[in-house]
Amino acid sequence: MSFQAYLDNIEAKTGLTPRQFMTLAHERGLDEPSTKAGQIIAWLKADYGLGRGHAMALVHVIKNGAKISDKHVGRSGSHRDDSDRLWLDGVENRP
Repeated sequence: MSFQAYLDNIEAKTGLTPRQFMTLAHERGLDEPSTKAGQIIAWLKADYGLGRGHAMALVHVIKNGAKISDKHVGRSGSHRDDSDRLWLDGVENRP
């Protein structure tokens, strides 16, 4: 599953876009550089029922924004992405 597909699945499950999760994390002080991934994972599990894989995708977005490694960009396989930029503003708003 591509990184973007993980984010799209999170939106389908929770009704929240990755950008909204970034805002919520900021409001809770969970976007600080010193915040451990485990703190964010615990919050996402408790409040939204997200498993570790989906939570880790959001950890990356919360800590690093939309940029991802180009390791899987333009390649074949299950973990490929079309771009090294993730769309964070929701499936329905995607250009």
